[in-house]
Amino acid sequence: MSESTVGPATWRSLFAVREFRLLWTAQAVSLTGDQLARVAIAVLVFERTHSALLTGVVYATTFLPWLIGGPLLGGLADRYRRRTVMVVCNLASAVLVAVLAIPGQPIGLLCTLLFIVVLLESPFLSARAALIADVLPDDRYVLASALSSLTIQLAQVLGFAAGGALVALVGAQQALLLDAATFLLSAVIVRLAVLDRPSAGGTDEAAGLRAWRRQMAAGIRLVFGDPYLRLLVALAWLATFSVVPEGLAAPYTHSLHGSAVAVGLFLAAQPTGASLGGLVLSRFVAPARRLELMAPLAVLSCVPLLLFVLHPGLPLALALLAVSGIGMSYNLPANAAFVQTVPAAQRGQAFGLVAAGLVAGQGLSIAAAGAIADHVAPAVVIAVAGGLGTAAAVLVTGVDRRLSTSATPVLR
Repeated sequence: MSESTVGPATWRSLFAVREFRLLWTAQAVSLTGDQLARVAIAVLVFERTHSALLTGVVYATTFLPWLIGGPLLGGLADRYRRRTVMVVCNLASAVLVAVLAIPGQPIGLLCTLLFIVVLLESPFLSARAALIADVLPDDRYVLASALSSLTIQLAQVLGFAAGGALVALVGAQQALLLDAATFLLSAVIVRLAVLDRPSAGGTDEAAGLRAWRRQMAAGIRLVFGDPYLRLLVALAWLATFSVVPEGLAAPYTHSLHGSAVAVGLFLAAQPTGASLGGLVLSRFVAPARRLELMAPLAVLSCVPLLLFVLHPGLPLALALLAVSGIGMSYNLPANAAFVQTVPAAQRGQAFGLVAAGLVAGQGLSIAAAGAIADHVAPAVVIAVAGGLGTAAAVLVTGVDRRLSTSATPVLR
């Protein structure tokens, strides 16, 4: 199929696939439960310790495991049947979260169990990302990615909002039991929805430590050895700079004498722009044109942050963040090009490696921005991040013009 004849997918064509419909349902259920669990854990730890530091440390535990799980466990989605990986991860998470709900657990054990639960997200999400590319091998994958991003953002908002009310109503332990139930429900849906495809690597048997190391090394060589894939990874990691405002939402709005409502609006602005941009890009822009737009959109994701040097008021700040979010929609065609270019037998490993680098970069940049903002105005820190991000985006997109000419499998 030529580029000129390829048009964007439609919502009807996407949801016409029963396997995808149920996979999306499982994702929504599981994500909402995860946000509920984060609220419950934070409340539980603070009620028991009355320590903001310990509460923050335990909450941070929900993000750190990707640094280990991405490179080390993402490959499980290639070595074993992806449906099996997803179901086993869900069932194990259900058991562990149920144990978390037992009253009187030591804080150290809570952290350990929570770390393992989040660690299991890596093979689960790697298997899911690779599986969606099998279920939707054409342009519907891009629209599915847009829907997945929107689902994640809505689940965060609804999960946090409803989670706080639910924890207040039934208590932290009962809320954790509800989260365990969402894992069980997700496992049932996946088991019933997903076809029992053979493993992408051609065998369901464990291959031993040496073969596992070879698989991980092969994934690293693939992702960082191929110039086009390396370019797409660099584009994904530009979020290291554009995410900085998220970490400075509270201090920035405090400098404007804003309330908690202002913090929420500040945090919601970029995701709102990204959702809007992603829906327009995936639904109304032809696949070939999306590839051409990746470079300018990547630059746009960081340029508005430069204007924070003017220390804008809340309305202008929200508008700038929304425009930055629209620019961040370049991740949709970049992700599609990456997943559909990687061989099916290595998708899980490749996804885990890129996700680990992204989490590491975002965590370090937010931590560094927060430390610097103790001594420099938050607006200046955001503007500097915007400047560095703009320079990086121009460098990345200017190094290789194949962004607009390389054909992914969607266009072939």
